[in-house]
Amino acid sequence: MKFIFVTGGVVSSLGKGIACASLGLLLKQRGLKVTIQKFDPYINVDPGTMSPFQHGEVFVTEDGAETDLDLGHYERFIDSNLTKKHSVSTGQIYQAVIDRERRGGYLGKTVQVIPHITDEIKRRIKEVAESDPPPDVIITEIGGTTGDIESQPFLEAIRQMRLELGVDETLFIHLTLVPYIRAAKELKTKPTQNSVRQLREIGIQPDVLLVRTEVPLSPDIRQKLALFCNVREEAVIEARDVSSIYQVPIHFHKERLDDIVVKLLRMDVPEPDLGEWDRLLKRMEDAEPDVTIAVCGKYVHLNDAYKSIIEAFTHAGIHNDVNVNIRWVDAEDIETYGADKYLRDVAGILVPGGFGERGIAGKLEAVRFARENKVPYLGICLGLQSAVIEFAKNVCGVEDADSSEFNESCENPVIDLMKDQRDKDDKGGTMRLGAYPCKIEPGTLAEEIYQTSEVKERHRHRWEVNNRYRDMFKERGLIISGMSPDRKLVEMIELTDHPFFVAVQFHPELKSRPNRPHPLFKALVRAARMLSAGSVDDRRAVNS
Repeated sequence: MKFIFVTGGVVSSLGKGIACASLGLLLKQRGLKVTIQKFDPYINVDPGTMSPFQHGEVFVTEDGAETDLDLGHYERFIDSNLTKKHSVSTGQIYQAVIDRERRGGYLGKTVQVIPHITDEIKRRIKEVAESDPPPDVIITEIGGTTGDIESQPFLEAIRQMRLELGVDETLFIHLTLVPYIRAAKELKTKPTQNSVRQLREIGIQPDVLLVRTEVPLSPDIRQKLALFCNVREEAVIEARDVSSIYQVPIHFHKERLDDIVVKLLRMDVPEPDLGEWDRLLKRMEDAEPDVTIAVCGKYVHLNDAYKSIIEAFTHAGIHNDVNVNIRWVDAEDIETYGADKYLRDVAGILVPGGFGERGIAGKLEAVRFARENKVPYLGICLGLQSAVIEFAKNVCGVEDADSSEFNESCENPVIDLMKDQRDKDDKGGTMRLGAYPCKIEPGTLAEEIYQTSEVKERHRHRWEVNNRYRDMFKERGLIISGMSPDRKLVEMIELTDHPFFVAVQFHPELKSRPNRPHPLFKALVRAARMLSAGSVDDRRAVNS
């Protein structure tokens, strides 16, 4: 088993997650079993209680872990479901050590960062190594940048891992920035030199440099980086900006990153089979025409808050041979200026998840616009709840219909807090999280889309459709097309008199992959394309 540790320097947001995912893909296509793990240095136990404006999307795994969005990149690139073991924070580490100390687990010893915190970090790495089946390669991304106080225990732990396992079993990759000074037309290597020097001061010598750059690295720059950073010249890998993250693995392969990695780790494996990936890229490049789909949310000023939705649209576009242009619409702007201003010329509308009352009136107007104007609609989580509230108000005539999330005293809470959530005081990790089965009603559009009678989808919510109003909805044309196996929870709804109007309580975007787009996104994009072509006049047409 081989261990690859990826660190970052100079600045944050250089793309360590994409780099790890791309390397994972290349090694997997060489026939290796690969898994990827993320260490986040924040004190929060997980990002579940963080604002999307600060941290971006919360990615949820099959087993219910609320994780960093990079785990989404890992899953999409290596096409593998990850678990709670693959997302570790400083908060989790310290919580585990303190709990063990309270139980007397250290037998009276003084508990210290070294060795107790670092031992717990190493235990988390080894826990992934002991998965069944065991991986051939574990890639571990260390969050933050070199020099961050929060990252020091993680860096010390991986330094110890090399001492324990040896240089043939471990590899250090450092992703750094070589800024381009446009006025001088010159690349500057000093920030990278300083970043590597900081690593070497704590005992870590990078084996490979991934150099993020706007322009190509000249041979002189490569030689200079190799000399001053003490790495082989062939191990200075250019990580140039590209137009799509899905081009990164191909670029890395051309730079021979995977060749260098397997050589340094003394692994005898074949060349990667990148035929399917090349075909995906070719199909992406050749895709036409364009379709515009509006995403009406409350965090649209930070696109990372909807990262998996963006990627799911990319996957669906590839397999529909179209380019999906996302129009980001702030729900509060709709409240101010009206839905027609932003939605009158779109081919589809998606209302994503979220929490809190802010922007909900705008989301309701977006739903109403889609329903009344027969624009293909997909609602996700709060997007389903918004659709139910709008339907109750404007079709069923229940003017005060609302969610108890926004109005605890409302007389008609068509959306209400789940029963098992009512006695919970802790906010972190207490929602309905992870994958749950959903039974699909026969003869519905949902069945046409999924082509099966049961699916398993990932959830992250506390509120649900109030069962007291089910009969009223059915009488007015709202179909409950998916339910929990015990028939207590509404999971999917659709409208009968609409070409494509589907809403789901779960998050389908979390399970979409480049080679296997999620059926709901694929169907929405197909319906949007047909609307653009003027041919959406039958609800079954989405799968023709």
